[in-house]
Amino acid sequence: DGGRTPDKASVDLRLLCYRPWFGHATRVVEVARHLILAGHDVHVVTGAPDYVFTTEIESPRLFLRKVLLDCGAVQADALTVDRLASLEKYSETAVVPRDTILATEVKWLKSIKADLVVSDVVPVACRAAADAGIRSVCVTNFSWDFIYAEYVMAAGHHHRSIVWQIAEDYSHCEFLIRLPGYCPMPAFRDAIDVPLVVRRLHKSRDEVRRELGIADDVKIVILNFGGQPSGWTLKEDYLPHGWLCLVCGASESLELPANFMKLAKDAYTPDMIAASDCMLGKIGYGTVSEALAYKIPFVFVRRDYFNEEPFLRNMLEFYQGGVEMIRRDLLTGHWRPYLERAISLKPCYEGGINGGEVAARILQDTATGKNYTSDKLSGARRLRDAIVLGYQLQRVPGRDLSIPEWYANAENELGLRTGSATAEMNDDSFAMASYPEDFEILHGDVMGLSDTVNFLKELLELDAVLDSGKNPRSAR
Repeated sequence: DGGRTPDKASVDLRLLCYRPWFGHATRVVEVARHLILAGHDVHVVTGAPDYVFTTEIESPRLFLRKVLLDCGAVQADALTVDRLASLEKYSETAVVPRDTILATEVKWLKSIKADLVVSDVVPVACRAAADAGIRSVCVTNFSWDFIYAEYVMAAGHHHRSIVWQIAEDYSHCEFLIRLPGYCPMPAFRDAIDVPLVVRRLHKSRDEVRRELGIADDVKIVILNFGGQPSGWTLKEDYLPHGWLCLVCGASESLELPANFMKLAKDAYTPDMIAASDCMLGKIGYGTVSEALAYKIPFVFVRRDYFNEEPFLRNMLEFYQGGVEMIRRDLLTGHWRPYLERAISLKPCYEGGINGGEVAARILQDTATGKNYTSDKLSGARRLRDAIVLGYQLQRVPGRDLSIPEWYANAENELGLRTGSATAEMNDDSFAMASYPEDFEILHGDVMGLSDTVNFLKELLELDAVLDSGKNPRSAR
């Protein structure tokens, strides 16, 4: 992998991945692989097992350093995030020792002569890069200020400083490489959208089934749960007759019935997913992106307080690739109707799956001195993100986050978007006037954006309510 001569001057990139399992590490490895193919040295700071990287990258240009710089979300169980514990753990991991972390990371960055810091999405990494005088970029579909903001609403305002500090750290990075299914991220100055970052396949469906001893006509569901609920027992009658279930990450002590098969700890998950007929699990970036890329229907169970989920679910369902299973049916084994529904779906994602390559090219250009032109619509993007973030924080506790249609549509209308799924647009979308005639635009232009026009119309309606009985006044 590291034998190719680079077209540009060799650079030394440092990538950060904080999570010990898939999702973040798996997309980091895909970006790192393309950077190493281009001839660059890549230092990965991670808590993930070595095999996540070494099974995909065999190169002396890859350097692994085991350090955890934040903690993510603490789970009360397999399906529930403990909001207060998450904030307390983050404070313990990244706030209390912050000065020591910054001093250590700045010293290390200077020692390896790094040209660029890439974070997914460790906040303090951006600040450490700034203190070391090194440019930084984030690659992600969500940010921790968005995730933790709701936790603060529930846990108490004494944790508010955590969110402000995270947002301030992110503001030090040059720009965001934004992945499909993204959440609002107003802290970042600019965003560049890329296609799905998906790990490549190593083996064909036929090869995988042959090695596992599974006939081609057997229906397979892969259970990709990242940790099963405590005390859960899998039973033979959970599956339709003739089906087989491949179980990822099962403990050595877990006993399985004859129609369940335990996969090895280091089994290459993308190959297993692509060889299956459907997948059952929790929504995360890795599972959703690979289900879409390989057109595998995904039966999913919602998680409590997992705030990036609605945006990924929106993308999954838009491309007709998702079936929601209620938690009770998962735990009691009432799987049959969901699995049968899943195999009737025809997932229709046809977008790019080369996000790792695209992101690597952007990072290489940035590290060698190219300045990406600031997006003239960055202000509008950040405003949209801030509005949707506000929606989330003000919603009734326990109520699902509803993603406004205009949030999914706005950038697609300008042909700028390569990311999240959008509602289907019709030819009448641009038939409306550039702006309501009741407004006189003194500066700028609405640029044909329907969300801006609708916002102005809503202001007029509010004005009419407040000024009942009178004609709407001309607004300036």
